[in-house]
Amino acid sequence: MTISYIAVGAASSHTDTITPAYPAGATAGRLAVLTVISGHPTESVPSTPSGWETAGTFSGGGGVFGAGAGPRRVTYFVRVLTGGDAQPTTRIPSGGAGSLISGRISVLDRSAGTGWRWGSAFAQDTTSGTGFSAVSSTALTWRAGDFVLLGYGLATSALGTSAEAIAATGITFGAFTERVDDGVAVGNTARFALATGSVSSGSGTQAPTVSATLSGASVGAAGVLRIREASSDVNATAQSVFPPRNLVSVTGLLTDDITSVTVYRQVDTNLTPVRAASDIDTTGAGVLLRVDAEQPFGVPLNYAAVLTDVLGNQWTVYSGPITSTVDGDVVSDAIRGIGAIVKIEAPLEWKRTREATTFNVGGRLVVVGRPRSAPSTSFTMRTESDEEGDALDTVLDDATEGVLLIRKQVSLPRLDGHFALLDDNEAPTWYDAYRWWQLDVVKTDAWADALEAAGFTLQDIAANFSTLQDIATAFPGTLLTIALYDFG
Repeated sequence: MTISYIAVGAASSHTDTITPAYPAGATAGRLAVLTVISGHPTESVPSTPSGWETAGTFSGGGGVFGAGAGPRRVTYFVRVLTGGDAQPTTRIPSGGAGSLISGRISVLDRSAGTGWRWGSAFAQDTTSGTGFSAVSSTALTWRAGDFVLLGYGLATSALGTSAEAIAATGITFGAFTERVDDGVAVGNTARFALATGSVSSGSGTQAPTVSATLSGASVGAAGVLRIREASSDVNATAQSVFPPRNLVSVTGLLTDDITSVTVYRQVDTNLTPVRAASDIDTTGAGVLLRVDAEQPFGVPLNYAAVLTDVLGNQWTVYSGPITSTVDGDVVSDAIRGIGAIVKIEAPLEWKRTREATTFNVGGRLVVVGRPRSAPSTSFTMRTESDEEGDALDTVLDDATEGVLLIRKQVSLPRLDGHFALLDDNEAPTWYDAYRWWQLDVVKTDAWADALEAAGFTLQDIAANFSTLQDIATAFPGTLLTIALYDFG
């Protein structure tokens, strides 16, 4: 896994608005980093270009903003390129005495991974001199192979930079290559420098110190953008059980320093949290597994995992499409993992009641009431074999919290859902195995999120293997291999 530097585009400088150009090699999948150096009497933050993300910003250098003196701001914007990307525009407020803004786009490529991850830290040197040294108060996570982009915003253009470097306790960095050393001759002027390098060895969470040698005395700010090939991903696998359920696995969390995960089921553009998968603390964990037994049938869907890393950055990864199919309508209990195939008759009649009282006030009728109740209805359905009838009877007997999940063979979002069972009526026939059922229900919320959907258990392992050696032989990898195995 390697991140490589491709090129940097031409500088764009102005008193308040710039539109930097992409360099050659700005192709789909690569990462574009727009580094902006700016100065303004109010130390204003440059606007985020459309379609870009702000990866970090900081103004420093001390003193009062002026010609060759005072603070300068370093800002990083990032964008994963899609091909044919429009040039970005960023601006600071116009009319500021001595204001300036300058930017360049760098492009990076990666050899592997599932995407891009980044983190930033900033620092300032307020002591004018030729030995620039800035100690950050922000600790970044480091590991071998991390790519590092250093950006410098100095208070005067009338100097040069060299020997750009970074240090962090226990981390070894390779040599850094200077990519940009520009004098920004706009407004109160600035020096814009960029350098790139990578981590050779070591790992840990450490605050960096950024340094450089200047050809003349100055103050300013420096930024560190640490970039990494992503390892985290989400995948969904249909398990061979009835009722259908999907095993959702979010992997690569430890490598990407992910401390919290929320998993959603996505149908079209609608996102629904997966049971027991909201804001899960994954600190120190490499994998999060959840069973989704409440997905709609007959329609394609995918899963989205929102990942929060140790720095508070959020990333979203998506699984590929998956469709659950069944041979009929299903009444089930996702918590216990039980269900039955039925044939639901139509139409349904929704009844809603409203507690209300009528008052005669001076000859005028005034009605005071509560909000409408949840809809209630009677489902008429049939089972067509003894096995299906017995299965439905078991679901009605053992429904967790008395709640049923009823889904059509091909999902109908306006009718599918969770229902609290009030009572039921069973009518078996004399001449075949058909049974007619009437379920009186009230539409209700799903089970409490703390209740996880049933998955394969240790008993499933015991039922398939005789000895521990049998298990070790069948699963020579890690415990994750067992967790992902389909015991259906």
